[in-house]
Amino acid sequence: MLLARVIVVAVLAALSSVYVLAGAAGAVLVFAVQCLYTLWARKWWLLAAQAALVSWVTLGTGASVVVLGYLAGSLLVTRLWALAPGVVFGAVVIAYARGGDVITTLDLAITTILMTLIVPGLIRLVERVDELHATRLALAAAAVGEERLRIAAELSDGLGRGLDTIIGGVRRALAGAGTAELGEVVATARQSLADARAAAAGFRAMSLAPELTTAKAMLAAAGVAVEVRSGHTEPLGPAGALLAAVLREAVTDVVRHGAARTCVIETSEEAGTVGLRVTDDGRRTAEDDALADLARQVRAAGGRLASGLSDQGRHTVEATVPAPQRRPEKREPADMSVLLLAAVLVGFGVKALLRMPPPLLVPGAAMLAVIVVMQLRSVTGRHMTALAVMAVLTYAPVPVFGPIWLGASGFLAGPVLLAFRPRIAWPLVAAVVASTAAIAALFGLPLPQGANVTLSTLVTGLVVYSLLRLARIAKELQAAREDLARSAVVEERLRAARDLHDLLGHSLAAILLKCELARRLPPERARAELAEVLEMAERAGHDLRSVSGEQRDLSLAAEAESAASILRAARVEVTADLAHPPLPAEVETVLSAVLREAVTNVLRHSTARRCSISTAADGGLVRLTVRNDGARPGEARRGSSGLGNLTTRLAALDGRLTTGVEDGWFRLDARAPYLDPAGLGGDADGVGTVACV
Repeated sequence: MLLARVIVVAVLAALSSVYVLAGAAGAVLVFAVQCLYTLWARKWWLLAAQAALVSWVTLGTGASVVVLGYLAGSLLVTRLWALAPGVVFGAVVIAYARGGDVITTLDLAITTILMTLIVPGLIRLVERVDELHATRLALAAAAVGEERLRIAAELSDGLGRGLDTIIGGVRRALAGAGTAELGEVVATARQSLADARAAAAGFRAMSLAPELTTAKAMLAAAGVAVEVRSGHTEPLGPAGALLAAVLREAVTDVVRHGAARTCVIETSEEAGTVGLRVTDDGRRTAEDDALADLARQVRAAGGRLASGLSDQGRHTVEATVPAPQRRPEKREPADMSVLLLAAVLVGFGVKALLRMPPPLLVPGAAMLAVIVVMQLRSVTGRHMTALAVMAVLTYAPVPVFGPIWLGASGFLAGPVLLAFRPRIAWPLVAAVVASTAAIAALFGLPLPQGANVTLSTLVTGLVVYSLLRLARIAKELQAAREDLARSAVVEERLRAARDLHDLLGHSLAAILLKCELARRLPPERARAELAEVLEMAERAGHDLRSVSGEQRDLSLAAEAESAASILRAARVEVTADLAHPPLPAEVETVLSAVLREAVTNVLRHSTARRCSISTAADGGLVRLTVRNDGARPGEARRGSSGLGNLTTRLAALDGRLTTGVEDGWFRLDARAPYLDPAGLGGDADGVGTVACV
């Protein structure tokens, strides 16, 4: 990521600036080579160039031996890592040979070791950030793959065996065993259908998000301005299924009454509960019986559901249920960025202690330890209490410790940059640096020494900020990577739920209907129906594999033919008029699923005797319309998971699903944009006008 690289360059620049300002102009070249080595590639010739540069800058120009820490740090990430301690030891020998006392030599040794730790830490952090960023999609794909295997195992145990039993029973009946075998087939089909619906409900219960999408689409189609405020954490499990039922009923109620112009849907999670609130500006003449039924279910689950007018005169449905027991988050081992930060902070602290008089060592060490702990807390967020403690410990000890304590101001500057927005943070940092210079002047420090303390405050602040920021970036990327994987798993389960309901559920319902019909027919006619059942059962096997993650494109023409056969078996007169152009596979698959659900609803939710299926192109849209009689005037079909699934599928294509009742006919209308594969109008891919009685 670019931000991580900018921060690394800032850290290296801040460290190098100390030596440039001290007169070692060659440190600029060392900085440039170190940036190339850290951010570009670990090439042997760059390492050789760095070795030559730091040797010249240190021995040839008399610069500080700390510059050798660049080389030692770079060696640590290569196979020549064993040479790094030798470089550090050489720096200590050079420092002592230059006439430094033991304390000065020890100070330079600690600083060189810190540089040796900072450089490989920055290299590894850049690699870590790149790895986290690059593997986030791979982790999500792996999680989806594992979930598909889990779904396949779950479904094959029950539904897979059920389909095998159905196919075997039908084949035996066709082989002349008679229709007595159909009793077992019917029972198995009925149980498999119940299992499929239960599995779909279980998969769907993981998330409330698709219900929010469906609700928004339904309200928008009804001309209601809707706002969704999501404040819960996925997945929700059974709590999500219960709240989804409440949401569907509340939204259906808003649409049915037709008086609302605005609606707000809110979810929340706090204090061990998940809440849902649906508020609209419509009026009610009576409360919905379905909500009363749901209220009993919510109470049985340990929750509460209430509806009525709010203090502002708006109709409100509010439900609260216990939140699911979530697994405790895995505690990751200490990140390298945090360990690096801790090492640098401790190193700076030890350097400060070297200059303290013996009587002040214990209190000084205690206060520095508190500062280090407060700094590490800043990795996980903006902690104003920790910042206040560091501010107090930066200035309060100065009258006692004297100018030797001024180095602590650098520890304050870093977290300030992290805690506030730039327009506030930088003036505050400038104030910290200025206060350090002022205090140094009050103590009468010589100008070079005062300038060094002031510059060190700024450099230390930038280094600490950069390390804190890098640590936070690594944590944020890790969390985002895991969230993406969890979201992918939830989406995969939702896809499985949609396919179970829309594809496999439809096939099993059709098989059950055909088998029931075959049991009532003479043997010869029954054999024709059983041949179709066998074909449907084999197609259901393909549907099951599709649910488990195997992609399968559907044909709208084939689905229309199948729908006509199923409706004919139920004694419904069917007219099919398909006049759509060639469609992209994904559009045709979604419209085929819409047709399946529409036919299922015709059989389950009406007393239909006539049904019409039609498709047509309208500009850049393809339209599928399914109409059936037998709908009672004034009664809209309640929201169902099936229609919700279809709304979600179409929304993914920027399409729309609308339903309504007019003159005793129920109408389902699905529209989706398409691109003509040939770039032209194309011929209609339909079955013409076919009357089926």
